[in-house]
Amino acid sequence: MSVTTLDGQALAAEIRRQTALANRNNVTRTQAYLQFYREHEEVHWALLAHLVSRNGGWNMTDLQGEWLPRIMDPDSRNAYFWFLERCNWLIFHDAYAQLLLYAEMKRSGRDLTNLLSSLHVSSFMKGFWQDFLTSGDSSRLTRALIVNEQQYIEQRVVRKSFMYHRIFSTLAFFAQSQLSLNQTLFPYKAHPTDRRFQLVGMNVHDFPEINQRIAIGKTLYKLLYGDKKRLNSIREFAFRIPHTGSRADYWPHLFTPVELAQREASLSDNNAYSLRLHKDSLREGAPKLYSPFLHKAWPDTSHDPADGVDWYRDPRWLSVVDEPIELPSIATEEYARALQWIDYGVKIVSLFS
Repeated sequence: MSVTTLDGQALAAEIRRQTALANRNNVTRTQAYLQFYREHEEVHWALLAHLVSRNGGWNMTDLQGEWLPRIMDPDSRNAYFWFLERCNWLIFHDAYAQLLLYAEMKRSGRDLTNLLSSLHVSSFMKGFWQDFLTSGDSSRLTRALIVNEQQYIEQRVVRKSFMYHRIFSTLAFFAQSQLSLNQTLFPYKAHPTDRRFQLVGMNVHDFPEINQRIAIGKTLYKLLYGDKKRLNSIREFAFRIPHTGSRADYWPHLFTPVELAQREASLSDNNAYSLRLHKDSLREGAPKLYSPFLHKAWPDTSHDPADGVDWYRDPRWLSVVDEPIELPSIATEEYARALQWIDYGVKIVSLFS
């Protein structure tokens, strides 16, 4: 794209076209974030978005994986997938267009932030992009994008009148929260010769509360960029391991995208479920946990256009960008304990079903 051959509206239309092409499903949008980051590493948010989107894909495939189909009905799982997919789609629709516009501004050396309104980006972001063009302060831009994207889905998904009964009060939402399946995790190796990845991340609780989501985003950003050695290892993981949606991407000793015949048979007889895990390893003789590829778990989804108006009305949100908030993080051991607890929970449910 070149601003010498495209006027503003044509450029905005081309950005929208490219955004729609990459917004086909969780795998395509996750890869698009990473490709952008590799070309523009000064935009820290793109790497954070890639890693969070990986976790979103794992949440989606969990709904068709080893455990949740045993304790949730298909309607609940379908509704929760819609919620995850809609949030994932909307954030990409808004943010990736901003990233592509930045790429053109960087290429051309021109301030094109006036086109943000043509892309239906909130007026909140214009000043932050203009500041980034001159200061290069990626930390502040990242925090602003975190606030903006959470506000974007707040109006278009979270505060929709039907969401409480359809999603937030359902067993599917409760189970993913209480079973710690909605943790956001960054894989890395503490030492290059380690055979297994370590994990650092957070439990994602109180999702309907926007201030909590913003605090989670800020804390994840600090976890990602706060330790240079760990950051380099996380980047290596992201560059080397393609995102498939399967949890086997980061713990292949526990998970497999291959559905075994005995699992298919046991789903029709819950009492046949046997415990799989001992700490962070499989029990002797136990098959791996099923975690499918995204394209095996869910078909591509068509979306209604992004509705809503500019969320930015209250200037206090400008100060929220710079508020220092940090929430508790978790590590590999806590994730392993959570998985073992889920394993026991599914076994107990199967005994009483």
